[in-house]
Amino acid sequence: MFEFRVAATEGLARAGTLHLPHGTVETPAFMPVGTHGAVRGLHPEEVRRAGAQIILGNTYHLHLRPGESVIAAVGGLHRFSTWERPMLTDSGGFQVFSLEGLRSIGEQGVEFVSHLDGSRRTLTPESSMEIQWALGADVAMAFDHVVPGQADWALAEEGMERTLRWLDRCRARHLQLTSESPSAQTLWPIVQGGTHADLRLRSLEGILARGPWTGIAIGGLSVGEPKPVMHRVLEGLAPILPVEAPRYLMGVGFPDDLLEGIARGVDLFDCVAATRNGRHGSAWTSTGKVNIRAAHLKLSEEPLDPACDCETCTRFPRAYLRHLFMAEEMLGLRLVSIHNIRFLVRLGEQSRVAIRQGTFDRFRRDWLERYHHRGEP
Repeated sequence: MFEFRVAATEGLARAGTLHLPHGTVETPAFMPVGTHGAVRGLHPEEVRRAGAQIILGNTYHLHLRPGESVIAAVGGLHRFSTWERPMLTDSGGFQVFSLEGLRSIGEQGVEFVSHLDGSRRTLTPESSMEIQWALGADVAMAFDHVVPGQADWALAEEGMERTLRWLDRCRARHLQLTSESPSAQTLWPIVQGGTHADLRLRSLEGILARGPWTGIAIGGLSVGEPKPVMHRVLEGLAPILPVEAPRYLMGVGFPDDLLEGIARGVDLFDCVAATRNGRHGSAWTSTGKVNIRAAHLKLSEEPLDPACDCETCTRFPRAYLRHLFMAEEMLGLRLVSIHNIRFLVRLGEQSRVAIRQGTFDRFRRDWLERYHHRGEP
């Protein structure tokens, strides 16, 4: 039920197949983010037609509203949202740790103030497991202590060691829930340690000592550190990560980040940027980023990206998309969001084909050169 097989490799890059209770995911793959149980502004069928194989739900936000008990009462998040394909839920760790000034961290867990109503809440490794269990995603993430991207060694060590201690509690509670009421859900741990190579290795060694695992996530990156530093961390972990487990790089999902991550052995990605950028009129294309509000697009009959096969690019010209944004018509936000999701999903598909053909490195270099040097000013 939770099986991963690598079908082809080129260098560190991998093409594989991940079998989950709600379906199969061909990797490498991008996961659109459904923060409140929905990919922002889009119908589930639109997300499916964009090629998404798996989406992510947000434990923190769904816990606050409508509450996991409500979702469980109607049959779980798949049924609640009508998304029938695989789903992963994060632990809530990143969200509560980003509430600077509204939370306090202790060994037991994190006490925080709800951004919705000001109520005081507590999230612990055990309660994170219980919430995710009630949501019913295929993959639940361990509760982790996230530190800023520029955290010094001492702070990064504290977060890493606490994440390992919390992993023991997450696993114990998840096993208990499974024994009480068998369900098709697996638990993945998260590698932490900031930008410090020795801490990252200690984190991974601690995780493997507690294994085996059906997948391993890499967290705490793309949180303020320079991109070459992120690449260095991934390169250091790649030789030690188990070949038989999928690797999930959390919160990373810009186009160039996908290709650089795949080149360093990553299988799964997620990020809110696809829809967030789409709502602000910023579109990724094969020749760079496009600001859809730009004046020179006023009479453009070109598709947003002539190389793209999404529902936006195969139907609407740039001039019409610009008009929708200038008129503050919500259709514009939705159409560019659809394109951005399809763009990232398709980039995973293209990478998968290239890895199988042994041409990924050339594909990556050519793609990045076009993307960075031919985009709009």
